[in-house]
Amino acid sequence: MSRNDSFDPLDLKNWYHGRVALVTGASSGMGYEMALALGRAGARVGVNYRSNRKSADELCTRIREAGGQAVSLQADVSQPGDVDRIFGELVSSFGGDLEMLVNNAGDWMDKSPIAECPLDKWEYMFNVNVRSVFLCCQHAAKLMMKHQRGGSIINMGSIAGHTGGGGGTVPYASAKAAVHTFTRGLAKELAPYDVRVNAIAPGMVDTPMLKGRVSPEGEKALLAATPLKRMARADEFGATALYLLSPASAFVTGEIIEVNGGLLMR
Repeated sequence: MSRNDSFDPLDLKNWYHGRVALVTGASSGMGYEMALALGRAGARVGVNYRSNRKSADELCTRIREAGGQAVSLQADVSQPGDVDRIFGELVSSFGGDLEMLVNNAGDWMDKSPIAECPLDKWEYMFNVNVRSVFLCCQHAAKLMMKHQRGGSIINMGSIAGHTGGGGGTVPYASAKAAVHTFTRGLAKELAPYDVRVNAIAPGMVDTPMLKGRVSPEGEKALLAATPLKRMARADEFGATALYLLSPASAFVTGEIIEVNGGLLMR
């Protein structure tokens, strides 16, 4: 997605108007807020959800009320057939000019030491967090290379992909580390087509996925170790996404953008 002389980074709404984006896992949390930010900026947004249709439909309504366009797309994006279908539905709704993809769909896990971890839990972590990214990037890359207008992809990594997690979550941390490596490798492959690929690595974020999975003691310790002394809000990721998906970041690719309040400084 080449930067041009007329691009004004303070006028993102003008640039985003009418451009097509797909956000996976958009019915809650960070995905919801990133899709909403895109819609408010004027984009046409494919809102993917797995089971929470009510929230996805509500999001589409909010995007339309803000002047964007949106369509709900039900799919388990770890399943090839579902991914084939929603990309077909996206093209039917908005045409084949996909320029932006946000791979937000994923899941965390309850603690399970490796010595006791069932194989199906390991496989689930990689299916939902890594295979989904591969499948969606594969489809998006084909579309972006075909229309020759460039594009931008965001994959959701994690601070755990750097640190190995907090103990008992090695499958999740390993999956997110794979996302980081995949992001860098794909950035090199797609650079000749002016398609940029970056990742966002959140720290602690106040989302439904976090609820009940971190003990009060663990949360207190993490907040104490975070220089900004708080969790991130899900809506704070909208601006990060708008930056990475637009020509404002035209010379940024293969990067893992840390959004963790200083918990990990690299």
